[in-house]
Amino acid sequence: MARGRLRIYLGAAPGVGKTYAMLSEAHRRVERGTDCAVAFVEHHGRPRTELMLSGLERIPRVRLDHRGGAFTEMDLDAVLARRPAVALVDELAHTNVPGSRNAKRWQDVEELLAAGIDVVSTVNIQHLESLGDVVESITGVRQRETVPDEVVRRADQIELVDMSPQALRRRMAHGNIYRPDKVDAALSNYFRPGNLTALRELALLWVADRADEYLTEYRSRHRVAAIWGSRERIVVGLTGGPEGRTLIRRATRLAEKGAGGEVMAVYVTRSDGLTAVAPEELAAQRTLAEELGGTFHQVVGDDIPTALLDFARGANATQIVLGVSRRRAWQYVFGPGVGATVARESGTDIDVHLITHDAMGKGRGLPAARGARLGRSRVLAGWLTGVLGPALLTLLLTGAAPPVGLANDMLLYLALTVAAALVGGLLPALASAAVGSLLLNWYFTPPARALTVADPENMVAIAIFVGVAVAVASVVDLAARRAHQAARLRVESEILSFLAGNVLRGETSLEALLERVRATFAQESVALLERETETAPWTSAGSVGPRPAGPPEPGDVDVPAGENLLLSLRGRVLPAADRRVLAAFAAQAAVALDQQRLREEAGRARRMAEGGRIRTALLAAVSHDLRTPLAGIKAAVSSLRSEDVEWSEQDRAELLRSVEEGADRLDQLVGNLLDISRLRTGTVTPLPRETDLDEVVPMALVGVPGDGVDLDIPETLPMVHVDRGLLERAVANVVENAVKYSPPGSPVLVSASALGDRVELRVVDRGPGVPDEAKDRIFEPFQRYGDAPAGAGVGLGLAVARGFTEAVGGTLRAEDTPGGGLTMVLALPTARPAPPRPPEPRDTARG
Repeated sequence: MARGRLRIYLGAAPGVGKTYAMLSEAHRRVERGTDCAVAFVEHHGRPRTELMLSGLERIPRVRLDHRGGAFTEMDLDAVLARRPAVALVDELAHTNVPGSRNAKRWQDVEELLAAGIDVVSTVNIQHLESLGDVVESITGVRQRETVPDEVVRRADQIELVDMSPQALRRRMAHGNIYRPDKVDAALSNYFRPGNLTALRELALLWVADRADEYLTEYRSRHRVAAIWGSRERIVVGLTGGPEGRTLIRRATRLAEKGAGGEVMAVYVTRSDGLTAVAPEELAAQRTLAEELGGTFHQVVGDDIPTALLDFARGANATQIVLGVSRRRAWQYVFGPGVGATVARESGTDIDVHLITHDAMGKGRGLPAARGARLGRSRVLAGWLTGVLGPALLTLLLTGAAPPVGLANDMLLYLALTVAAALVGGLLPALASAAVGSLLLNWYFTPPARALTVADPENMVAIAIFVGVAVAVASVVDLAARRAHQAARLRVESEILSFLAGNVLRGETSLEALLERVRATFAQESVALLERETETAPWTSAGSVGPRPAGPPEPGDVDVPAGENLLLSLRGRVLPAADRRVLAAFAAQAAVALDQQRLREEAGRARRMAEGGRIRTALLAAVSHDLRTPLAGIKAAVSSLRSEDVEWSEQDRAELLRSVEEGADRLDQLVGNLLDISRLRTGTVTPLPRETDLDEVVPMALVGVPGDGVDLDIPETLPMVHVDRGLLERAVANVVENAVKYSPPGSPVLVSASALGDRVELRVVDRGPGVPDEAKDRIFEPFQRYGDAPAGAGVGLGLAVARGFTEAVGGTLRAEDTPGGGLTMVLALPTARPAPPRPPEPRDTARG
């Protein structure tokens, strides 16, 4: 079944005529023979809109009751059953009355579209979800009914219903929108001229962006390569040089001359990643472009003119702004330059502007800070080798060493130049080549002691010497730069791999991630700041290190981590090259914060669910398990007080015994409830001391029939370090539970043994046992496995026993009894032996 088509009338403000336009279209479609029905239209008492409903089929609404009031909503089932070709559904962002199938009306529309029904709907610009904060800052009113932008963007057609603020206010004053008693308040609040103008601009810009998406999609689908100048898009070609800021400002002025102009700053980097651009300057130009309302893009390409033109055509740009080349006049022998090439190949659909600036014609200069990649000590050693080395070699060859010939002299100087290149890079090698060639010419090339060369062969040899020296130095410098780049990329890839792994596994906490940021970038402190709105003060969501930044101003580096989130670093300013990895850390910090809050929310939800379950079980216990013994006590007491029956002494004793048993059961149930309450609230405070088990266990068995338990507690057991009262209650509950489930004639065995630094107390019964999957569940509150005997309690005994055992530092677990049954094992810590007392010093005076 084909999906239905959605048409939306988008209003700039309430009252501009969206519903009227929708109904007008419905009449036109009905006149053309289209099956059209009104699923839901709200005329708000406006006579003209109500009149437009005449002649259109209206599907009856469904009536819903909520909080004592009656409401009507669109009857989705009736519309699906009627199945018109076109359904009119007003107010797309409307929230349905509780009890409806869907919470939002746009979800009802999605069902209609999925059923193949075309839908015509309406919505105001202020109801788009992404614009909620902007609309609130303009009007001061928070829109509670919103629709996701994607729902509106997926519409097949969007038509803007617009009206000037003055005309809309006149409609309001004439009573065409609200009732007369609400007109004055509306005109002085929401419908102020400034509000309406701002909302109108929002609507126009949103529709313009949507139209731009349609255009881009159309050009891509039909493979349109030509530029369609629907709006001015200006591409600024940046080289990273000082002229970049001038070009960005000039392009911005050009864009402001036309409505809707857009500036895109583009920097082309080579595929090998090698560049002589200062990262700080490029970062400053990026910041300037974004501050002036433009965007910054970095593309890869070895042919700069081709890369610029490809980007411009892909972005449907109409103009390209370039700076006049900084090359000197003689450098044009190597080619016409980027500006001339772009202008020649741009064709007739892209205008190219060449902007003059202060740095034109002054040369690009040597790359800065290349030597820093080799290290200062290595560069210094290279300069010493390149300058002092040739001088020392000259002294050696002219004084102490016998003559070896010009060819060998040149090879020795060449070796020294190669050494300078290997150690210090390009500039020391060039200096060595220059100094070496001068010394060769002066001392070893005829005529000696002169800067002239008599033999042309010697001139060629010196030229070859200089060329080889420069070539070797360039190779070494290139290798050093590539090694530096490879090392940096390896570190970045390791960091990004670490972040990607943590995203997949969700392992890193926010504090650990911030600590990783601090260690990676050598910062003093790192803080993740957040705020509720753009004007609210910043608060810390997490931080590590001393003196973390509260507001972002004291920080040295700050990177956006998401909407109203900021990662602030304090310690040192980072170069622009590090910000890419820092941005990845910031994004992961936002994810870690969301995960942390989701875990906290899930924990609160679990605790609330557990509390609800316990409350339900407690009510059941109070309503049944506590009332049973009370009923027995009341029946026995009522019988004893009856004057119509003459009770014998034996009957009277039996009734009193039932009263006593019921009171004991009540006391036990209330005690367990109080104990579990103390455990839940953390008010159990154990007072551990050295205790013998053979003193505690018999006391715990006082209420158990003597023939129901076999006791085996060796007197040689080590003492345990526990709270006697808590251990006694725990043992009593465990033994009582075992006796309860043991078959008649099978006494429960209570034995103890020492095992390392623990003493294990085992309570063994021959009852039905518990399957493995239920062994942990039986220790939860209000849990009774299987069909518990009547009056078996509320299922708190084992929960209290485990809680008390863990409170004294022990453990309680369930095991299977060999041959059938269940064994409860209480593992208790032994008392530490007292340290030996040091011997008393002898009185040497007495001998």
